[in-house]
Amino acid sequence: MSDVDLTSAPDVSQLECFPNPRPERDYLIEITCPEFTTVCPKTGQPDFGTLIFSYVADKTCIELKSLKLYLQRYRNQGIFYEVVVNKILDDFVKVVHPRRCTLTGRFTPRGGISSTIVAEHAAGWCWMSTLAFCPTRPTRCRRRPCWLGLPMTRACWSAPPPAQARR
Repeated sequence: MSDVDLTSAPDVSQLECFPNPRPERDYLIEITCPEFTTVCPKTGQPDFGTLIFSYVADKTCIELKSLKLYLQRYRNQGIFYEVVVNKILDDFVKVVHPRRCTLTGRFTPRGGISSTIVAEHAAGWCWMSTLAFCPTRPTRCRRRPCWLGLPMTRACWSAPPPAQARR
């Protein structure tokens, strides 16, 4: 018999970390959780999905067993997809403090409709930093604030933005 409590609500204090072995390097960590389960708050029927965490760690990495136990506590929670994906990402970011993180929730079809929810966090990054170059700022810039009102990225280094991008 296990001492794991699956009846209580998930709590951020369940998540644990360990020191990033290579904090000086940006590298992608991808965690796939194919057996995520919640309950539909409207019907009370179970909802099944796959959660995919893609993150670049800063000083710490998530400890997988604590993540598994945290996610298992959602199995009896009546919660919408959009709410649960954003709450999990918020809790993950509170504990791990990643440089950037994307959480994708792919939920199985109900009534012939499937849903994919994608939530992102960027600490000093913009979503375009994952591209080889910023399509709106092909020449990298250091303007603060950004000419386009975007968050600064590590790719924003040398030249001012092109004249057509200025407001």
